Amino acid sequence: MSGFSYYLHEKAEESRHNESIGFLIAILGSVFLVGGMLQTLVTVQRPQWFLIFPYQLGSSPYDFLGLAFTLIGVTLLLGGIVLGVYYASQRSWYFNALRESYRLEEEKLRAQSQNKQPDFQQQEQLE
Repeated sequence: MSGFSYYLHEKAEESRHNESIGFLIAILGSVFLVGGMLQTLVTVQRPQWFLIFPYQLGSSPYDFLGLAFTLIGVTLLLGGIVLGVYYASQRSWYFNALRESYRLEEEKLRAQSQNKQPDFQQQEQLE
């Protein structure tokens, strides 16, 4: 394996690892999101909701904790998904470049083997 092919292989593995980390961040975000909603439902008596975000809270710090968990959860969920998709596309690019590199190496080997075949045929004719 040539140096460039080895480099592409390592970068593809790194992108695969980063993609996994991105999706784990998304899972962590979903846990925070559900935790924030549950915290809001338990601590606030009658929450007013805008989609999934509570907007009328009491004065208790626990009320704001639920909102903070919800906002952090949404941020982590979206950020993790974006990171996962970004690193998946990067990995795809590295694999395409690696495939092209292997194709070029294979063509080079074929050209070398074709150049050597006439020499073997000439030696067989001389014997």
